Amino acid sequence: MRKLLSMLLLCLGIQTGWADSTAKKTGAAYEPQEGDIVFQSLPNGWGMDLVDAIEGSTHSPYSHCGMVFQTSGAWMVIEAIGPVQHTPLAEWIARGRKKKVWAYRLAEDQKKFIPTALAAMNKDLGKPYDPRYRFDDDAIYCSELIWRGWKAATGHGLGKTVKLGELDWQPYRKLIERIEGTTTIPVDREMITPRDLAAARELTQVYPLP
Repeated sequence: MRKLLSMLLLCLGIQTGWADSTAKKTGAAYEPQEGDIVFQSLPNGWGMDLVDAIEGSTHSPYSHCGMVFQTSGAWMVIEAIGPVQHTPLAEWIARGRKKKVWAYRLAEDQKKFIPTALAAMNKDLGKPYDPRYRFDDDAIYCSELIWRGWKAATGHGLGKTVKLGELDWQPYRKLIERIEGTTTIPVDREMITPRDLAAARELTQVYPLP
């Protein structure tokens, strides 16, 4: 397990600029707003089995996400990637495969909850990453961080939760067994995946335009 997480963090250590590259590829750079939820495909080379499992089991390119905020004029992302941390938006985007980012924005009537949600998420700073995708306070995974913050602000989570058994988990049985430390697959475990977070009714994709 330590080796798996170490490989994940090693591959995520890439830092380059993003605005010029996204502008060249799409014709316009992403213009962030506080509270935007950004998604990316993490590097999925050797040792990145967890990334493949997240994307493959959900049939989605989204393997990671975070929430954008601004501090002292700088755009940042709060994310759960081991540990929960603040990352400059430029570095966050550069980390993703092909530096690609998808951004979703909250509806106008929902934006009033953003400060409270961010404050709640900041209480989880420093907590380790949870590769088991459990809802608990000890370790946090990426979409859970946002779901928890939104629930603290509004009384309900963001997006519809699913059970592991509802996902296409079978091709990743060996990985799940290794992470769980048992051959028993927790098919009834409830979770919020990046894909299902993005599908929340409160969100609209703003970059790139669908």
